[in-house]
Amino acid sequence: MKVKAIVSEERITLPELREQLQAMEGQRLESGKEMPYELRKSIEHANTLARTDAKKSRELVEALLKLDKMKPDIAFRIANIMPRTRDELRAIYAKEKYSLTTDELETIINLVKTHF
Repeated sequence: MKVKAIVSEERITLPELREQLQAMEGQRLESGKEMPYELRKSIEHANTLARTDAKKSRELVEALLKLDKMKPDIAFRIANIMPRTRDELRAIYAKEKYSLTTDELETIINLVKTHF
């Protein structure tokens, strides 16, 4: 599939992507069109890795963005990965120039747990 132009661009979480891909899959099945290999693999990937639903993941991103030291990129990464431990969360912050305190890590982990 060749891309001719980018119409718009926005960040979405993996569960939101899964919903969009499932809608595309339903449209293709209704019209009787065959699904390309890339679309089938994308749907499989999204189904395997998305750990929550789209609404909860968006709520998590919004809650994370209210915290100090939170960038949109990191908030979306956290919503996609849904880290359960401090070590997993530290791995997300590994490339940043700052580190988080234990209290900040626990706050983020608790937010993830409430939106799981």
